Amino acid sequence: MPSVLIVDDEPNIRRMVGALLGAEGYDVRDAADGTTGLALAEALEPDVALVDLMMPGTLDGLGLLERLRERRPDVPVVMMSGRAALTDAVRATKLGAFTFLEKPLTPEGVLLALASAFELRQARRAAAALREDLGISGDMVGESAALRDVRALIARVGPTDARVLITGESGTGKELVAAALHVTSPRRDRPFVRVNCAAIPRDLVESEMFGHERGAFTGATERRIGRFELAHTGTLFLDEVGDLGAEAQAKLLRAIEAREIERVGGGKPIKIDVRILAATNKDLARAVADGSFREDLFFRLNVIPMHLPPLRDRPGDLPALVRHFAARHRTRTGRPLVAWRDDALAALSAYRWPGNVRELANVVERLAILHAGSEITRADVHQVLPPTPDMALTSDEATPDAPIADGLPLSDALDAYERRLIAAALAQSDGNVAEAARRLRTDRPNLYRRMRRLGLGSGTD
Repeated sequence: MPSVLIVDDEPNIRRMVGALLGAEGYDVRDAADGTTGLALAEALEPDVALVDLMMPGTLDGLGLLERLRERRPDVPVVMMSGRAALTDAVRATKLGAFTFLEKPLTPEGVLLALASAFELRQARRAAAALREDLGISGDMVGESAALRDVRALIARVGPTDARVLITGESGTGKELVAAALHVTSPRRDRPFVRVNCAAIPRDLVESEMFGHERGAFTGATERRIGRFELAHTGTLFLDEVGDLGAEAQAKLLRAIEAREIERVGGGKPIKIDVRILAATNKDLARAVADGSFREDLFFRLNVIPMHLPPLRDRPGDLPALVRHFAARHRTRTGRPLVAWRDDALAALSAYRWPGNVRELANVVERLAILHAGSEITRADVHQVLPPTPDMALTSDEATPDAPIADGLPLSDALDAYERRLIAAALAQSDGNVAEAARRLRTDRPNLYRRMRRLGLGSGTD
């Protein structure tokens, strides 16, 4: 349940507001002064703090607000006062207060303010979880020159409203970079909305992007708010933008140029204020040349180009990434930390990593589960790495005497090899069969047939 810290020197306020919030399902703690409130906030880290502006003692409401912004910056603070001047409210807002409530408080006002503040808290947690899931908490892991260049560009571009086109292979962390650009911008406390352009059916792109009114088409039983409106005042991240069809490209271009959208079935333009970030693993300049992507949209999106290097081009970062993912797995599960022998790290470094950092994270987690509390060896690594053409073999593995088939009949050995290839492609594609087929340079129906014959799961389409 969401937790609220009430800091007010008036016992009646603490009691009445506490009873109101408790009846609504909030976990409520309270303090009578700023010093006690700060100690509770540091110990408990509530979801929202409700703080009185004027309190006796060494730490008044504004002082507590400043300390909370320093020590618990993700906790939204709702200020309240019955004797505040306009200048106090302005100062509280500048110090980072989420909103300001005037006394006497009303139940509706308190509940509405806390519900909105709690939504902000959830959004901040989701952004932090996103950065964690993509492989980095805080700073990016690695000290390669390429990664330092990416960090420096994020630091320069993040605080602006410039549109950024992030390019790179699948799994290089394009969504992570988009999130980093958002959290380093003045929009950091506003929505960060992601659209996977490759996953939207072509006949639903307009509804997904711009929303629709009830009855706009068959099946539209209620109004839907589109991604542009959801991202209003925040950041809209268009992932895999190169997969949009021609009609969707034209409508996206119009929305960017006019800074307004219309819901499907609605006749009224809606002004939107969003920062556009886009990403793709395609060569959009080539797509423009062959006519599959609009040149004017490309120029609109490509104000600041940012290319992410594949993992194979920064092998020096791999040991730090391995330790990071292993420590993250231990934090999540509580399982014993594994140790990595030098030959195991060398084997990981020799692999080409077609799935990039995402694939490495999966392999490290698999090894941490299989060998919890023990030392990972080179042999352990090669047991989980797929034998693909991208894999670099060492001299002793490339000899004719290497036990490739382990005594199996040829047909069984070929099936086993094919099964590992397909399983690796699916793992690198997060279970997406269409993407796995592209990696294996075959068509999707053929891959489905092979998967059924080999007893592999069908993944997601």
